Amino acid sequence: MPLMMSEEGFENDESDYHTLPRARITRRKRGLEWFVCGGWKYFCTSCCDWLINICQRKKELKARTVWLGCPEKCEEKHPRNSIKNQKYNIFTFIPGVLYEQFKFFLNLYFLVVSCSQFVPALKIGYLYTYWAPLGFVLAVTITREAIDEFRRFQRDKEVNSQLYSKLTVRGKVQVKSSDIQVGDLIIVEKNQRIPSDMVFLRTSEKAGSCFIRTDQLDGETDWKLKVAVSCTQRLPALGDLFSIIAYVYAQKPQLDIHSFEGTFTREDSDPPVHESLSIENTLWASTVVASGTVIGVVIYTGKETRSVMNTSNPKNKVGLLDLELNQLTKALFLALVVLSVVMVTLQGFAGPWYRNLFRFLLLFSYIIPISLRVNLDMGKAAYGWMIMKDENIPGTVVRTSTIPEELGRLVYLLTDKTGTLTQNEMIFKRLHLGTVSYGTDTMDEIQNHLLNSYSQVHTQASGNNSSSTPPRKSQSLAPKVRKSVSSRIHEAVKAIALCHNVTPVYEARAGITGETEFGEADQDFSDENRTYQASSPDEVALVQWTESVGLTLVSRDLTSMQLKTPGGQVLTYCILQMFPFTSESKRMGIIVKDESTAEITFYMKGADVAMSTIVQYNDWLEEECGNMAREGLRTLVVAKRALTEEQYQDFESRYSQAKLSIHDRTLKVAAVVESLEREMELLCLTGVEDQLQADVRPTLEMLRNAGIKIWMLTGDKLETATCIAKSSHLVSRTQDIHIFRPVTSRGEAHLELNAFRRKHDCALVISGDSLEVCLKYYEHELVELACQCPAVVCCRCSPTQKAHIVTLLRQHTGKRTCAIGDGGNDVSMIQAADCGIGIEGKEGKQASLAADFSITQFRHIGRLLMVHGRNSYKRSAALGQFVMHRGLIISTMQAVFSSVFYFASVPLYQGFLMVGVFIMILDEVSAWFANVIWVVLDLSFSVYELSCLYATIYTMFPVFSLVLDQDVKPEMAILYPELYKELTKGRSLSFKTFFIWVLISIYQGGILMYGALVLFDSEFVHVVAISFTALILTELLMVALTIRTWHWLMVMAEFLSLGCYVASLAFLNEYFDVAFITTVTFLWKVSAITVVSCLPLYILKYLKRKLSPPSYSKLTS
Repeated sequence: MPLMMSEEGFENDESDYHTLPRARITRRKRGLEWFVCGGWKYFCTSCCDWLINICQRKKELKARTVWLGCPEKCEEKHPRNSIKNQKYNIFTFIPGVLYEQFKFFLNLYFLVVSCSQFVPALKIGYLYTYWAPLGFVLAVTITREAIDEFRRFQRDKEVNSQLYSKLTVRGKVQVKSSDIQVGDLIIVEKNQRIPSDMVFLRTSEKAGSCFIRTDQLDGETDWKLKVAVSCTQRLPALGDLFSIIAYVYAQKPQLDIHSFEGTFTREDSDPPVHESLSIENTLWASTVVASGTVIGVVIYTGKETRSVMNTSNPKNKVGLLDLELNQLTKALFLALVVLSVVMVTLQGFAGPWYRNLFRFLLLFSYIIPISLRVNLDMGKAAYGWMIMKDENIPGTVVRTSTIPEELGRLVYLLTDKTGTLTQNEMIFKRLHLGTVSYGTDTMDEIQNHLLNSYSQVHTQASGNNSSSTPPRKSQSLAPKVRKSVSSRIHEAVKAIALCHNVTPVYEARAGITGETEFGEADQDFSDENRTYQASSPDEVALVQWTESVGLTLVSRDLTSMQLKTPGGQVLTYCILQMFPFTSESKRMGIIVKDESTAEITFYMKGADVAMSTIVQYNDWLEEECGNMAREGLRTLVVAKRALTEEQYQDFESRYSQAKLSIHDRTLKVAAVVESLEREMELLCLTGVEDQLQADVRPTLEMLRNAGIKIWMLTGDKLETATCIAKSSHLVSRTQDIHIFRPVTSRGEAHLELNAFRRKHDCALVISGDSLEVCLKYYEHELVELACQCPAVVCCRCSPTQKAHIVTLLRQHTGKRTCAIGDGGNDVSMIQAADCGIGIEGKEGKQASLAADFSITQFRHIGRLLMVHGRNSYKRSAALGQFVMHRGLIISTMQAVFSSVFYFASVPLYQGFLMVGVFIMILDEVSAWFANVIWVVLDLSFSVYELSCLYATIYTMFPVFSLVLDQDVKPEMAILYPELYKELTKGRSLSFKTFFIWVLISIYQGGILMYGALVLFDSEFVHVVAISFTALILTELLMVALTIRTWHWLMVMAEFLSLGCYVASLAFLNEYFDVAFITTVTFLWKVSAITVVSCLPLYILKYLKRKLSPPSYSKLTS
């Protein structure tokens, strides 16, 4: 094992991991074998990438200093603030679309064959017989691409033309979004999209903060609280922003949407004012202002904004079935060349043999039928229509009609969590105090305890209203006594009601106007008019629960919050410090001061792994956390610590100094906060349930039984993701979970991978940061190990990381991937997957519009894959092979005909009459050979009219009716998802099935042609009627042989085609002898040839079904 080594050995030999061999390195091909087996493609791609990098060198991203309202002071040129989602421009559209079409061998072959008909010496038939199908396909493709491109252009133009108010020295001016520059002061109204990345300077809200909606950036539906820079918020008027000299120092543009480091400096004050900037002071592009009016200074524009950097360019998706047919087309072309060379060789290379070779290539060109692409495209359109009309999955939309077969070939499903697997609606389920636990059915007890506790406090307060608060020292020095259950509940509920980042919002009632819709102190704090907003739904669920038991959060701003007790009394608390949740700390805290008692308390809550070392010793926390996790609940540990005024002042000075640091700010701030996190009093353990979407558990189980491996990629916290993985049964209750420890270096990644390799049959949970480190050094090894896991959960993933994981899976496994999500942060992942599915949900329609398929609920994916994926793949495989069989059989007849008549390179039907005349006079006029053969060729063009009739009117409807065939009923496919596993093996369309069809075509073509030649009498023209009629009947019978479940439209297509042929005989006098085809002799000869060509195949099919029936036939029986 390349990664297996002891920790001691690793520490002693640091150079070891620099020379670690890659996994599977022994299986790599070298030299000529590598070049032939795909190395040439890698070589060409590398060269192209190198040339592109030379021509388009990316500008190095740097940190910047941005002066307020002075774009002209920018030292460097920054990109335009325009959004561009178009794939082409006016110059690259036609070349780009044509390249996408002709990069496949099938289309390129048709193009070369069609172009060859412009050469007189190579001309075989009429030009329209070649150019019409190819032109039709190209016209449809170009039109479709043009419409899509025009729609993208209109959407981009609409976004780039949105008007915003720009603040200048002369006042407000209107400016287009695309004309915004770095350094501009932009005013954004409520419900308006933020046009670029900005630092938040001012707001119309009195609290100095506002809410923004980030669902199109990070996929989270909860509003985020943003805080204005205090220095600019305190300015008396808006115009005063130009009366100060200030600048923002911003870090270089980067992908991470959850972090930002910068400083705000005002130079014209004495001393200069320095204020640290973090993520809470930023307004990222593509988010929406949810409250008030905001003013910000632009720091990043265009391609440097977070939203654009996390968005990947859409790519043209090609289905695996199309790639497989492309390979079969190459095999057919090879057979075509070999057959033509054999014919020329048997001619003895007489005369202009190279010209005869090209003519044979054109004569046998029906081996690769030009109607293959048309039939498949029409079939795909039919599958899309059937999916959208399925009443069992209402609202489903097919946006990419070229890859419905991909739904039947999926091996990996990568899903978002929030809004996809879950409803993102939290419900408080459990409160544990160590000795007593309360569930949903005992919440009334908590309510009673709380009511009694606050009535006692109120009575004591009213009795001692003239006395002051007892000294803090006497309280702290008092002997510890066991608290009553009532007092413990009181402390726990109060801690939950205070330790959060929730803000109550009061919507404006009808008839009330004003600048702000947010409740102030003199507004109506009625329960009906109040909603809660927070950065996490967990927070909202906790505050809603405290309201339900009697302690209500009624008001909050940056400096204070108010709670209403069960008795109606309002308690006011000053917010001294806030410590927001981070993925590294896994906890959040708040320091508040009770205005009535002047008590300062530090409250903290977080994940059990982070809090277990902070709280005082206890013997129940770990066990109860495990119990709640097994129930699928998201747990939070709540603790507190009382602080004296001296302790807090000392902490505040150190904390303020750490926040102003430019280098290692995060580490310094964390170190200061950790000084408070010691010996905290454990108050309670809470359990919150995230409700799953309808039927998520049975759907995931169905997908697992179908052999699909499911990975969950989420931007949420590790603990949350793990809980949902358990509650949704993505990870079974009995299955072990390996949580990948945070790693920051190559050495740590090496050791952790070694530890993971020793685990067997366990689910993997890994964070985005650790994933990034491992992929940097051990990409192949990590992917190889992860693919062996029954389930993988990646948490704290950015949109770019999600797309990168999808790409890695496709590259390393070669299997088909599907990504499903519902938010704007899932768009990159959806576009990177072989098949992208979007869900229309609370997070908007961005994912739905960018996806290949759009559904309304996650549970619909089961029927979409098991039923429609199966039918689309099976039907396209049968249709493609049958169309190739249709071309092969007529090419076989052409080969037999040419071999019988001295290997002449002339077409079959109409042309063979001239050949017959030529053969009869050959002995007498052998000297005229060269002249006669060219006369024959000139008179034989009309054969292609028969060929076109054969491939369109006579056989098109029955063959195309295969799109209605199904081997398993929908109910059976859903009841037995194990049937899906066979589809991923690709057995319905493989070289094995292809060669079987080739053998059938050679057998039937030979029987039809030799039978017609043997059974004709003196009239040679009767060969046309006998062979062509037998050919039509054989094709109709072969369609009937291929069909597994009959549909009334199939029966109609069979009889309609037969009727069309019979009716057309009266109008085809130049091809058929009407007197002969009405005789009994004609009928028995045609019947005999048809029976000999089809009966053995029917017998073989019957024997195969009896001796080796397919798995689905066992179920249906």
